[in-house]
Amino acid sequence: MSLALSSPTISRAIFIVVGAACLTPWVSPPVALAAGAILANTVGNPFRPLTSKLTKKLLQYSIIGLGFGINAQQALQASQEGLLLTVASIILTLTAGYLLGKWLGVDYKTAYLVSAGTAICGGSAIAAVSPLIHAEEKQMTMALGTVFVLNSVALLVFPWIGNLLQMTQADFGLWAALAIHDTSSVVGAAQTYGEEALRIATTVKLARALWIIPLAFFTAFAFKQSGAKVSIPYFIGGFVLTMLIGSYGPIKLEPLYEGITFAAKRGLTLTLFLVGAGLAKETLRQVGIRPFLLGILLWLGLGISSLLVIQSL
Repeated sequence: MSLALSSPTISRAIFIVVGAACLTPWVSPPVALAAGAILANTVGNPFRPLTSKLTKKLLQYSIIGLGFGINAQQALQASQEGLLLTVASIILTLTAGYLLGKWLGVDYKTAYLVSAGTAICGGSAIAAVSPLIHAEEKQMTMALGTVFVLNSVALLVFPWIGNLLQMTQADFGLWAALAIHDTSSVVGAAQTYGEEALRIATTVKLARALWIIPLAFFTAFAFKQSGAKVSIPYFIGGFVLTMLIGSYGPIKLEPLYEGITFAAKRGLTLTLFLVGAGLAKETLRQVGIRPFLLGILLWLGLGISSLLVIQSL
């Protein structure tokens, strides 16, 4: 067998084996993310077109499955407690992004995309507002790359900081939901920290994600794009439905709910492996220095300020 034939075969085999291992209980979310990144920069990602599509769908279905393991009353309470902080953080992040973007000399569309991704839910928010401002592919790439890298760092760093500060499960879950961009990294970090943190982080983050809708309308108005199509995250409705079923459905079906919840958690770990598999050197090269610096400043500002507020409550 020739090297040209064996190398792709071997890389595919390694990728599949490591991905399958992420479905087992012995691989944690941070390890899955790191494994994906290592493979992306060594043997490569032989399924890149497929994994980029699969990541989004797998995340959505896993989030829906998680609903079976979350109590509806506790979720409502967590959402109410995080509402004021959510609104305040979104407004302050968008404002700071505008000012810092001008100060750093970042073009206003790229600055807006990075700010929107930091304020609400990372890549999903960037994808939602990009067509509304007629963003160029390069601007989207820089914004997505910035958020993508910082998400990966947050997944690894946040649990370590939480343990260092001896944060409670509730405080960490709220902090992760407010200060980490993408839902996948929020859930991954919270899952690493504990069950209560996972419950609170998931519900607060999904409630935060709904702010994509008013942000999209604001964007269309601010950039004077009449008749713009607004993207609605429908999977959040599925999460609410499964949460209600799990909370008020027949007790005899509880083993089924637990099984689905377990499968959803493993699905999220596999999602993070696929996210890491997209963190290749090419991605880092496409991120501009100034947009990346803007992303770091916004991320640090949001993370530190929200942590201080939560610790003071």
